[in-house]
Amino acid sequence: MDLANYVPSAFTSLLNNASELITFAYDVPFARAVVFGVHIGGHLFVEGLLLVVIIFLLSQKSYKPPKRPLTTKEIDELCDEWVPESLIPPVTEEMKKEGPVLSSAAGPHIIINGKEAVNFASANYLGLMDHKKLLDSCTSSLEKYGVGSCGPRQFYGTIDVHLDCETRIAEFLGTPDSILYSYGLSTMFSAIPAFCKKGDLIIVDEGVHWGIQNGLYLSRSTIVYFKHNDMQSLQSTLEKVTQDNKRAKKLRRYIVVEAVYQNSGQIAPLDEIIQLKEKYKFRVLLDESNSFGVLGKSGRGLTEHYDVPIDKIDIITAAMGHALASEGGFCTGSHRVIDHQRLSSSGYVFSASLPPYLASAAIAAIDVIEENPQLITKLRDNSKTLSTGLLGIQGLELASDIMSPLVFLRLKKSTGSLKSDLQLLEDLADRVLKEHGVFVTTSKRSFVDKCNLPVGIRIYVSAAHTESDLQKACESLKSVAASVFTD
Repeated sequence: MDLANYVPSAFTSLLNNASELITFAYDVPFARAVVFGVHIGGHLFVEGLLLVVIIFLLSQKSYKPPKRPLTTKEIDELCDEWVPESLIPPVTEEMKKEGPVLSSAAGPHIIINGKEAVNFASANYLGLMDHKKLLDSCTSSLEKYGVGSCGPRQFYGTIDVHLDCETRIAEFLGTPDSILYSYGLSTMFSAIPAFCKKGDLIIVDEGVHWGIQNGLYLSRSTIVYFKHNDMQSLQSTLEKVTQDNKRAKKLRRYIVVEAVYQNSGQIAPLDEIIQLKEKYKFRVLLDESNSFGVLGKSGRGLTEHYDVPIDKIDIITAAMGHALASEGGFCTGSHRVIDHQRLSSSGYVFSASLPPYLASAAIAAIDVIEENPQLITKLRDNSKTLSTGLLGIQGLELASDIMSPLVFLRLKKSTGSLKSDLQLLEDLADRVLKEHGVFVTTSKRSFVDKCNLPVGIRIYVSAAHTESDLQKACESLKSVAASVFTD
């Protein structure tokens, strides 16, 4: 038989058989029956038959292949093929780079990599880190209490000097109460989640440091950013979120800002923030880490600087590792604000309390600030001298406020990528240290830091710096910048 002729004829025969079957279904006697006055046509019969088949198929148990244990060889092959997910992100060459090593105290003059240098990389704003009164206080505290507390505050870790320090801070700032934390950053990312919960609304400056960012993340609140230190942007953001959200009036609402921004050196306009806070009915959380002991005629921070009553601020936090030359942090405010943290702030409840000698050092530092207001005046003068001296530096521009002790230089023109910008600034800082013995640092950020502000060079001014130190810093930075940006 010819195969070419057979295939078409077989296909035709199959079609004819199917057609005859459908015709039969349409022509069978009961396909034209009448049931309860309804004419049952052939198509209804076919559809009913299909429905019965579908129900039959769905009622059957699904096929499952017989279970068979894997052989040792198969297990070994699967293990060889499996590639576990990396526990950490890839380590780049930039991450492997080690920073300079100090072999002296981090005062205004240091020994770094075996060479003398002027230190502008430590936030020793008032020069108290080697003050005799602080050293004597630490020594006597070590002899009395030992090194650490070995327990959280709520579990036998509270020592009388902790309570003395909290009282001293509250008295100095004029607030009802305060609370100590054992680590500066933990103050921010413990206090924020203690008050801000899921569903709450937080309006925050886009330039806040990582400690605040982490606190915002842990709070699980709704976060809305406004442009860095831009009060028009803040007002339009407040207007938008309160108008668009009908539930906004029923939510807990916060504005979170820094007094002196670590990522730019700019000072927040607190007077305008308070006006907007009262207009739109928000609470304010203010971080004074770089302004406590620095701004204001007596060092009481941003509220004194703007002559704003401190009770206008709902929550104030600060790290004690800057002007106080100690460690840890504190939060200050009303009794209700402080008592709430003693029960619900993770950094306070679960962390070992601040070593007693550091609490003693903080108390002594506040005493020194009150007894020596000229330190604040000297710091302010030094900040102005350095800021004005760096005006006109080639390739860079001053981003910080002239009153800020954190002087921040950023590129006038970006290279186009954050990585390239940072590398250029690090090369400049390295040359300033190697060629001129002036230690400055860049605003290098961790890969978890989400701040989008331009990177720059941070210069920390101290009241302990002399005029020659400031002049050397200005001349060195200008000299190296002129070389770098003309190469």
